[in-house]
Amino acid sequence: MRTRRTPLAYYLVALILGMAGGLTISEISMSSRTDLMGAPWLVSLLLFILGVMILLMAIQVHRYAKGERKEMDSRFAVNTLVMSKSLGIACAALLGWYGSQALVSMGHSSAPYYAAVMQECLAASAVCLIDVVIGAVGEWLCQLPPDEGPENPKKRNSAKRRLPDAAQKESMDR
Repeated sequence: MRTRRTPLAYYLVALILGMAGGLTISEISMSSRTDLMGAPWLVSLLLFILGVMILLMAIQVHRYAKGERKEMDSRFAVNTLVMSKSLGIACAALLGWYGSQALVSMGHSSAPYYAAVMQECLAASAVCLIDVVIGAVGEWLCQLPPDEGPENPKKRNSAKRRLPDAAQKESMDR
């Protein structure tokens, strides 16, 4: 099974969709005077902790791939790769979401409510940017060298070379 790196376009699409959602919520919040903007500080803290945990898991997978670690459950490696990809895409969308709310709030930063929203959203945006980087780095760290299965380039090349040699031996034996 081959997995491919997440294309940069996916991050950009998630960022743009997040920005559209954040701008929409900001406009609805401003026009209806409801409290829909901002990010609780707990969300930023939990996103940061999640990113650090996924990075530590990806480092363990990388240590296994380099041979520094003897055993690893293959499900752990695959789950770490999936979580790294998910973290990168989800936090790209959240970066757009919180970043757009922070930009809208900057125009009204003299009001205490918007100043608090701006601070919360800037902190959440910074954490999301860190998590996007962690997701991309974690995805890179989870690259495993091909095993001795059919996808191994050495095995594939040696199998191609053996077939003509075996065919030549059979023709010589006859």
